[in-house]
Formats: sequence, C-alpha cells, structure tokens
Amino acid sequence: MNNPAPFSAPVHETIETALAGYQLLADPLLNKGTAFSDAERSEFDLHGLLPPHIATLQEQVTRRIEALRAMPDHVSRQVFLREIQDSNEALFYAILTTDLEEWLPVVHVPTVAHASRHFSRHYRRPRGLFLGYPQRAQMARMLSQPHLDQIETIVISDGEHVAGLGDQGANAMAMSIGAASLHSACAGLDPATVLPILLDLGTDNPACLEDPLYVGWRHARVRGAQREALIDHLIDTVRERWPHVVVQWENLAHADARRVLARRRGDLCMFSNNIQGTAVVALATMLSALQTLHARLAEQRIVIFGAGAAGTGIARLLVVSLMQQGLTSDQAHARVWLIDREGLLINDPTNPFARAASEWPDYREGGAMITLRQVIDAVHPSVLIGTSGQAGAFDEASVRSMAQHCQQPVILPLSNPGSHCEAIPADLLAWTEGKALVGTGSPFAPVTINGQQRVITQSNNAYAFPGLALGAVAVKASALSDGMLLAAAQALAELRPAGGSDHGLLPPINTLREVARRVAVAVGEQAIRDGLAQDDGTPVALRVQRKIWAPHYRAMRRVYPVVA
Repeated sequence: MNNPAPFSAPVHETIETALAGYQLLADPLLNKGTAFSDAERSEFDLHGLLPPHIATLQEQVTRRIEALRAMPDHVSRQVFLREIQDSNEALFYAILTTDLEEWLPVVHVPTVAHASRHFSRHYRRPRGLFLGYPQRAQMARMLSQPHLDQIETIVISDGEHVAGLGDQGANAMAMSIGAASLHSACAGLDPATVLPILLDLGTDNPACLEDPLYVGWRHARVRGAQREALIDHLIDTVRERWPHVVVQWENLAHADARRVLARRRGDLCMFSNNIQGTAVVALATMLSALQTLHARLAEQRIVIFGAGAAGTGIARLLVVSLMQQGLTSDQAHARVWLIDREGLLINDPTNPFARAASEWPDYREGGAMITLRQVIDAVHPSVLIGTSGQAGAFDEASVRSMAQHCQQPVILPLSNPGSHCEAIPADLLAWTEGKALVGTGSPFAPVTINGQQRVITQSNNAYAFPGLALGAVAVKASALSDGMLLAAAQALAELRPAGGSDHGLLPPINTLREVARRVAVAVGEQAIRDGLAQDDGTPVALRVQRKIWAPHYRAMRRVYPVVA
C-alpha cells in the first residue's frame, strides 16, 4: 500500500475570497506563505509583506523538516508544528504526510500527553471552540458561526480522563486538536470540515486550578444532573446545526462515556475513541495475530487487565465478535476475564463480565482480591491485554507462567504513554523465548531476539478512528453500529503485513491513509447494510474517495465587497 502523492491538487479548483494583505496571511486555511505567486501577491496586496522568493510547497516542506529535525526533542517539534498549523494548514499536513511514522508521535501519542499538560503555557492562537459551562446558554450562537458551515466531523473532549494524566480540564484541548489533526493527516478529511471542541466543565485538578497561566474555567468540575443536561444540550444543538455530522468523544471518564453512548448513541453518529476506537484496534491486532497462528477467536481465553473505558470497550466488542461467530452471549462472556484495581471482577450480578464466585473456591466476600497472577495461573490465557496504565504490571513471573501453557501467547500492553506500558516488548519477547506476538499502545523500536529482528506493532487508535469517521461521513451514516465497528476491525486485520509476525501485526504507520480508506469503505458498506445510510447507487469506494483531501495550494481569486 502506497500513500497517494501528498501534494496533488484537484484540477481547476479556485477559491474566491475578499481577504487580502495581513488578513489573508493570518488565515491558516488560505495562507500559502512564500508560495503565493507574483500575480497573487499583486492581486491580494502581498508585495512587501513576504520575502521576494516564490517557493513551492515542496520547498517549504523541505525547509521546515530540516528545522524540525535539528530540534532537540519531540516536545520542541510539537510546539513548532502547532505554530505551523496555526499559520498554514496545507503546509502542516504536507509535512505530516511526507512521513506519518516520523511525525505522528510528535503531534499525537506519546507527545500529545505533554502538550496537554502544558497547553496553557503554549497557548498562542484560537483553534476550535471552547464551550464553557458558564456560557451554556450561548451554545447555539457559538456553533452558528458562518465559518463552521462546512463541518462534518467533530472531536469533543471534556478533559476529565486523559490517558496517563487524569483530569486536565481545558488543557485537554490539545487532545481534541491532536485527534482532529489525524482525521485530516490519516483519513484525508478536509481540515475545514473538522472541528475540535473542548467542553469546559471545570476541573478537580489542583495543579490546574492553582496555575496562574491556566486558560480554563477555574471551578470545581460540574457533575451529575447538571453535566448530563449540558451534554444533552450539546448533542441536540449539534444535531440541529449539522444533522449528518460525526462526533468523536475523547477523554471522557469511563462511566460518563458509557452513559452518553447508552442514552444518545442512536441520536447522532457518534463514538468514543477511548472505548470503541481502542476496541477496534485491539480486536484487529488480535485477529491478525490469530490469523498468523491459524487459530479461531472462539477458542481463545482472554484476560484483560484494566476495567476502565478501554478495557471494558475491548471486552464488549470481543463479545459482539464472538457472538457473530456463533457463540451465545453467555458463552462469549465466559471467554473473557476482566480485572480492575480491586482484582478479578467477581460475584457482581450487574456486570456481565463478573465471574461466578463458585469458579474460585478460595474467594471470600470482603477478603483478599484475586490478582492478575492468580488469574493467569488458573485460566492459562492465550491472550493478555493491558489497559491499566500500570507500568510493569505484566511481570516476568506472570508472563512466564502464561507462556508455559500457551505455545505462542498474544500479549498487548496497550497503555499510553510508553512510561505507563504494562511491559516493554523486549522483556516480553525475552521471557517467552521470542514466541509472544506483541502489540503496544505507544511506539517501540524493533527488537532483535534469537538473531531475528521483530517489528513491534503499535496498536494505535489512529488505525481506527480516522477510517471510522471517513466512512460515516462519506455515506452520511445516522449512527455508528457495532456491525460497523466489527467491519472496521476485520478490514484492518486483513491488511496485516505479508511475511509473518516478524513484520508486525498491523500495516506500517506510513500506510495509514490507505488503511483509513479501506476501513472507511468497509464501514460505509456496513452502514448501508445496517440501514443507517442510504444506498444512492454510487459505489461506497467512490463516495469515500470523493471525501479524501490532500494538502495542496488552491488557485485564488479576489472578490470585492459590494458597497451599497
């Protein structure tokens, strides 16, 4: 799979604008910087505001990449790239798409965690929308601005549960901006159609509240009925403004995200990246590994360590997939063991993943919890997934115990950032004598084991959410079903690299634009089968292709306001 040429421009595309001079240079969607032609500089009063050399987009990319690579660390690069994005969107995305493997870790995981923690200090220019609780009565007015007319995809965070950091309040706008950027970089959605939103409900993080530079609302986080009413108001307002929009929720607390999906999932095409995006990529990685092993999902014993949004989301999608393969609901749930901070979920009639106390003779209500090691020793899992955020949770003794009863265990420590990963790949391969099939949430360098170099699969959500949104946008899906999630996971698993697990379980990061296209087609086709989108007779692949944008400079024509 090869990426499309990043600088190709649609034929005869011309944009008309009344902006000129500094106003034109200040608009990141229109600004070309030194690439404005001599004729455009005359037409738009730009002579004197720019140096005389007229550059191409490729020359601008080369200049910026040289500067980026000379910087000391990813944090410096992230700040610089955001400054480029705020001044010239086409250049920003042209840089990213030259080498997604190099630049995604800068603008997304893992550097985005630092960007979130320090967002207030790095804040320069407005991007997206801050919808604050004190201004809730003005929400419709804030969303009605004419420059938002083209919006088709929205990324919303309330900043309560940023992976590895917890409550970051308004600083989590960095997460919304980062995810929104990947919709354009990886799926090719026009950046003019993607909107990052920070829903500012306050924060319970003392570090934010006491920071004199904090840009958010300095108030304890709004919860309960007030929060729920505001979420409902936001969903209703968004649906009225953009009936066919796709909404991606980011960083909501587990219970809040589940409640929003349970109550409103059918009212708008929406998904939680932390729950469903993670689940799609985890399932795809697992399916790819099982295809390598010529094994069936229904035969696996799956232990998930971490029962928050991500872990529970993975477990739920696994059950849907297992039932698709013919298992009953009870049989499917019985293949999954879910462990939270209080040990194995057990003796809870309200939770379908809780195990019966009769399975564990030593269990006593109120007694010691059943640990991960105890579960591994008793269950002999073939798949072990980590979403706990607890570094080192998969210790040597536990992994060796697993490997004693499974010839090639599938181990996915998915927690981000890398410092929170349940185990590092080199250790997992060493403890299993190179037999484990490993996928991680953060990027890791290849590992040499038994004289063979192994690519470490990064089970990054960027494999899922851009394609989910692209497919839903292309067919104007009214909702996002479990069938669409399964279709995405299966399409992604089918793209596994040739040559066996040494080359990784998912396609290379640099092919993400093609991955998103393939996932989008599968999602769009499933939406039509599920009755959630109209079949207008146009092949879904063509509908998807028509939505794909590539960074380029458009021809421009100046228009002059009519004076009465």
